[in-house]
Amino acid sequence: MKFYRVNMTTKQAKIEEVPQKFAGLAGRALTSSFILDEVDPKCHPLGPNNKLIFAPGLLGGTSCPNSGRLSVGSKSPLTGGIKESNAGGTAAQKLAKMGIAGLIVEGMPEDDKYYVIKVTVDGAVVEEAPAEIIGKGNYEAIQVLNKKYGEKVGIIIIGPAGEMKLTAANISVKDPESNIRSAGRGGLGAVMGSKKVKAIVIDDTGAPGVTIANMEAFREAAKRFAKGLTSHPVTGEGLPKFGTNVLVNILNEAGGLPTKNFRAGRNEWANNISGETMSATIEARGGKVTHGCHPGCVIRCSQHYYDKDGKYLTSGFEYETIWALGANACINDLDAIAMADRLMDDIGVDSIETSVTIAVAMEAGIIPWGDAEKAIDLIKQIGEGTPLGRIIGSGAAVTGQAFGVSRVPVVKKQAIPAYDPRAVKGVGLTYATTPMGADHTAGYAVATNILKVGGFIEPLKKDGQVELSRNLQIATAAVDSTGLCLFVAFCILDNADAFQAIIDMINAQYGLSLTADDVTELGKKVLRAERKFNELAGFTKADDRLPEFFKEECPPHNTTWDFTDDEIDEVYKF
Repeated sequence: MKFYRVNMTTKQAKIEEVPQKFAGLAGRALTSSFILDEVDPKCHPLGPNNKLIFAPGLLGGTSCPNSGRLSVGSKSPLTGGIKESNAGGTAAQKLAKMGIAGLIVEGMPEDDKYYVIKVTVDGAVVEEAPAEIIGKGNYEAIQVLNKKYGEKVGIIIIGPAGEMKLTAANISVKDPESNIRSAGRGGLGAVMGSKKVKAIVIDDTGAPGVTIANMEAFREAAKRFAKGLTSHPVTGEGLPKFGTNVLVNILNEAGGLPTKNFRAGRNEWANNISGETMSATIEARGGKVTHGCHPGCVIRCSQHYYDKDGKYLTSGFEYETIWALGANACINDLDAIAMADRLMDDIGVDSIETSVTIAVAMEAGIIPWGDAEKAIDLIKQIGEGTPLGRIIGSGAAVTGQAFGVSRVPVVKKQAIPAYDPRAVKGVGLTYATTPMGADHTAGYAVATNILKVGGFIEPLKKDGQVELSRNLQIATAAVDSTGLCLFVAFCILDNADAFQAIIDMINAQYGLSLTADDVTELGKKVLRAERKFNELAGFTKADDRLPEFFKEECPPHNTTWDFTDDEIDEVYKF
């Protein structure tokens, strides 16, 4: 495996052996270890000393189901701390098949031009970007690049928000149908924009493929793993049928669906925006109810959502986006939310950060609660780069500060996602303590608190939550290092053989003899590296806290966020 290192100051690229200190690392384990090792924690995230690394996981490029996730690492311009964000699409598998462990982008050009990095088996070259994609949205730009470089290439790209270096800007990855998947959180699109890289094109022609030490053992383990995923009620039934949006009605019933900027955990219109309603709407309009975001996905929780005229509108229409606009911003219109989702993908902004920001804008009185038309206008203004659009495109914390709002749901300046921490206490601890800023995927306690996957811990009580969040954060850091989709966790938390099958595949691929304890230790190593970076960047325990308004009661259960500082600090004692 190789590093492809691209220096944007000199416009030169080189291929080098992966340094021994990074041997055996991939995905999040590699990106976080690399950023700690090579990036000054005190550097400006948008300055020349920050770096960007793209890394497939340990199982990337193989026939392992759901192994096509790409990790992107950098110092976050949104949080000021370390960031790993990941996405589906086709890029990770192509990089892995080419033997590329990490694609590193460093330095910064002195000129004001934008560039495309073209990656092949022979190396990487820096080319001036076609003029017709500059300032253009992701959908149009991907089509231009497909025409220039070929339909089969992988594409990693930023939209206008990334070009403007807005701190909610994401990095998007082309999926098998040339639609968009995004490494959404943390503003890494702004880092890519600061390096004047509009797109990375990956042509894997002639790729040698991934070497498997014991192919027979690998295939047997992959078959067991696939069977586990397709037979589990969440990964085999719920997610394929209703997408992640299956959670709207579940969380509303549980009283944990944040409504009107986290004022309540339940509302009366949830079913209008639910996964069941979404699925029925897609079916009635001739869209795709189930779809994979990368080749080899057997969960297929994505979909193609069509508008009223039967025209493709968006895919990967996720629960978090639908919640943030539909419940949190009180927009009772699934079509309007789908249009907003498409616009955010096209402009290149994190749909969680931006949608939560819209509710903060409503809190500030900039637009009325529930006004879909004006919410969509705010998103369009981000792409246009108006002064207001630039504020909204900089995220919830900046918008709250600009308009004097105190009720701003963020941790480490990153917007809190779709589960109220007073009603789902385990995920509240994850929001508070993960090095990434508020992030449900860092330790998805909802699985055990609400869905009763991997056991059951009462969501309204404090008992057992510290251990739950801690263990899930450790496990997630390891899963993010394999290149597996996080949703495999639903299965492996309940199915010991499916979990063992992952270890067996890694052992068969690399000729190793890892145990479950080794996987746990990998997760701990990743989290220690991330915490160390943040500490060097100036973060303290005081940053591991939720906003004070969560001490208010949350209807319908009227619970509060009641963890003491000492209890919160227990999460990272391992």
